Amino acid sequence: MTKISVPPFLGSYWTDSFNLKQHLQGFLHLDAETLDLKLEAGGEQMAKLGHKDFDWEEAAAFYRDKVGEVYLFDLGAWHLASYDYIENTLLLIVDHAQGRVLDFGGGIGTHTIATALCPQVEQVFYCDINPISRNFVHYRTEQLGLNNKITFCQEIPLQETFDTIICFDVLEHLPDPSQQLLQFHEVMEPEGKVILNWCFFKGVNQEHPFHIDDPQVVDTFFKTIQSNFLEVFHPYNMTARCYRKWS
Repeated sequence: MTKISVPPFLGSYWTDSFNLKQHLQGFLHLDAETLDLKLEAGGEQMAKLGHKDFDWEEAAAFYRDKVGEVYLFDLGAWHLASYDYIENTLLLIVDHAQGRVLDFGGGIGTHTIATALCPQVEQVFYCDINPISRNFVHYRTEQLGLNNKITFCQEIPLQETFDTIICFDVLEHLPDPSQQLLQFHEVMEPEGKVILNWCFFKGVNQEHPFHIDDPQVVDTFFKTIQSNFLEVFHPYNMTARCYRKWS
């Protein structure tokens, strides 16, 4: 298979994931050995926290108030280990992101940073409910000199519209992902695009207790996306999909 070339402005991702480990060390004041141990344990700790404290009626509070720094380690380990997959999501962003972009549930900021580096992008709105995540990504953007292209918010700003929306590894954490799709549709420009992925699966050993998998919710999600969006083909081998408005 022919390797798709990497745009020069994303070159740093392929060497150190936009300085992710260095940023985690600086933000959390950790030495390298301690950080490696916390990254190794992050996924297991997050699963334990989910089994203990997660309640769908309090899902927002869980991600806002309870996950703390554990979520940084869980997400950090995933982004560092899933090199090829993340690479493809960034290439998909490069192909389609433009103008004003919303990164909904932006996590540790990998996709926000990549989007801000795209020359065709004017402004990125990083939106995440978790205050620690927002503070961490704000720290990262300062380190990378991207402050002027990234705006931070806890919720989608009122009266704003977007040329592109990206939403990775978020929809399965929402009690009503279909409603989120409809909100995206509402705030997209007529020629806008949305790039999404989802995993409505709790895992083979229930390692993802905070993923929704209710068949009725999932059926409604697919009916909603099929009636409001039209898929845009992309050549990358991954679960993420790109859509434009259909109705």
